[in-house]
Order: sequence, then structure tokens, then C-alpha cells
Amino acid sequence: MDLSTLRIGAVSYLNTRPLVFGLRERLEGFGTLTLNLPSRLADELAAGELDVALIPSIEYFQGLDQGYRVLSDAAITCRGPVWSVRLLSRVPIDRIRTLALDVGSRTSAALVQLLLRRTHGIAPTTVPLGMEQLPEAAEADAVLLIGDRAMHPPAGVYREIIDLGQWWHEVTGLPFVFAMWVARPGFDGRELSAALRSARDAGLRHLPEIAAKEAGPHGLTVPDLLRYFEHHLHFSLGPDQRAGLWAYHQGLIETGLLTKPTARLPD
Repeated sequence: MDLSTLRIGAVSYLNTRPLVFGLRERLEGFGTLTLNLPSRLADELAAGELDVALIPSIEYFQGLDQGYRVLSDAAITCRGPVWSVRLLSRVPIDRIRTLALDVGSRTSAALVQLLLRRTHGIAPTTVPLGMEQLPEAAEADAVLLIGDRAMHPPAGVYREIIDLGQWWHEVTGLPFVFAMWVARPGFDGRELSAALRSARDAGLRHLPEIAAKEAGPHGLTVPDLLRYFEHHLHFSLGPDQRAGLWAYHQGLIETGLLTKPTARLPD
């Protein structure tokens, strides 16, 4: 495959900024870069409209039968509280009967259902929560929020607010992997992998600069955003993260939340 024709997609959320720092410049001669919602990127990768994309982990599982493979050790993970993925409940957690799911991430939607089934034995009826819909207006006992708006939940509305990264870590003792760079089959990818790793490493070196640029538009202070990047998020896919990925995969199979199970994950 001619690398100059590659179509590459990255998530448009705040948590990807360290991964895509200077990436357009590094991709000159490789192909084009587009930004979009994670679920849309996954759909475009599956349809062959993208060759490489930063997609949610559950979408990686769904594409394994198509030959998907992880292209880089650059990823979005957490080991404990993630801050930007939260369950907000008006009732005690074990009494949740209806759950509104933020449509922006299928991985987080599956994760909260997995944790509710595993820890409380409940499978609430789910309804979608649109990107523009106010969470407090949802007719549901609880709401899953992701991204920027999960960081500032409305005050005085919810009885319990639970960080899903922390909840997962308490249950499994493992990190959680939200998204990875995934490639369709058909090309070598080693040179592109190096560019993705280089962009991640540069982003980590420039976190204060990224935080200063992004804090205001997202309603955050620079120290808060810097703490989010430095302490809540991790951007490498190592052995512990792969173990967490496998545990998530197995949990989805056991609870029937994964429609395309596979016997094992590729190395």
C-alpha cells in the first residue's frame, strides 16, 4: 500500500490531545488525518473508509475477525480515577432500573453495564443520551457521562457519582484501556507506528502547553487540566494495560455484552 494514501482518524475529545500533538506534520507523506467521534471512527474503519484509527477498545474486539491489529503502544488508559467517565445516579446503585448512556462512547457504555452486572447483579433498561441532551433531563434513574461534560456534573441532582476508572480498578486491580491506534489489514505500518509514538512522546513533553491552550475552551483551569493529563490518564499500552484489556474482553463475553467473542487477543 502507498503510505501517502493512508486515511487516518483520531478521536476529537480532549483526552486525545497529547496523542495527536503535531501529528498532522508528522503524517506528511503518510496520508490524511481527520478528527471525529469515537463511534463514527469505528464505523468508518469497519467500512474501509479509514485505514488506521484511534478507536474504542470494544470496537477493536468487534473487528478482530476482520484482521484488526493494534498498531502502536500509544493509547488512552487509566489506572484508577479517570475523571472524564462517570456514572451519576439518583438512586442507590443497586436500585438502578433505567440507565441513560452517552452515545459518544460504546466502550464506556459496555463498561458500566459490565460493572453493574458483576458487582450488583443488575441489568438496567438502557436509553440513549444525545450529545446535546442535558443529562438531568434524561428520564432515567442514572446517567453515564463521558468526556468534558462528565468533569462538571450538575450539583444537587444525583445521589451518587462514581468514577468508572476507579470502579474498574477496585474490581479487577488492573488498568483500563479506553482507546488504541488500530489498523485494518493490508500494510506494514511500521513507519506509521513510529510517527504515532513520536507524536505521543512529544505531547507528553508539552503537556503544560497543551493544558494552557485547551483549559479555557473546556471550562477548566490550567492546573486541573494538567492534573488530568498527568495523573488521571496514561498514554502507553504496556503489559499491565494489555492484561486489563484482556480482562475487559473476557468480562464482556461472560456477561453477553460482546457479540463477536474471540478465543484470545493478538499479541
